[in-house]
Amino acid sequence: MFKMIRSYIFWAYERGSFHYDVMVTAILVFMFVSPHFINYHDKPVETVALHASEVLVREAGTSDGSSRFIYQVRAEDMGAASTDAEIRAAIVRLVEPISGEVTVERYEPIRDPQGKVIAYNAWVLR
Repeated sequence: MFKMIRSYIFWAYERGSFHYDVMVTAILVFMFVSPHFINYHDKPVETVALHASEVLVREAGTSDGSSRFIYQVRAEDMGAASTDAEIRAAIVRLVEPISGEVTVERYEPIRDPQGKVIAYNAWVLR
């Protein structure tokens, strides 16, 4: 009896033998049945909305051999940019880590129903 238990512990049986099949079956039964009886306290992690790197990218064709994309950047990621030059610099700062060196062609604000700017669509050449 001790020899059989020792063989099970050290997995000494050949593949395809009766005892090997018993061990594999016991492992599978444990894997699929034990979560119904044992509380492992494993729960999915709450999904947290990402911030500061949320940029939506859409293709907008080509212009003079350069690829043109529309990047949608959230206004809260832009910091306190208020002038045209500050807004363009903030857009470049947010887009360059994603796309490399870019040129902002134009941009337009996206407003919510109350008129507050929530994002910017920026047409960018790469």
